[in-house]
Amino acid sequence: MSTIIDVKKTVVNFLKENINCYDVTVIKIEKILDSWNSVAEVYEDDSFLKSMNLPPKQIRLFYSVKMDEKLEITSFERISSFEGMEGTD
Repeated sequence: MSTIIDVKKTVVNFLKENINCYDVTVIKIEKILDSWNSVAEVYEDDSFLKSMNLPPKQIRLFYSVKMDEKLEITSFERISSFEGMEGTD
């Protein structure tokens, strides 16, 4: 049986390994039947500024990460805002 702490660690590790980010803060975790849904706040370099060879600036982004009961990631996506997750309950 997975705990919320296990879910949080899995989300943080997954995002740090798969996107170029500085800081990951899990701001929402919920269990629905046998799956876990979470939202993380992440700080990344602004890719537009980077492509223009301008000094980097960190921007705040949100990612939705879904896992099964074994804590295997089933999906993840960047969402426009944390409020963007509210309609999925």
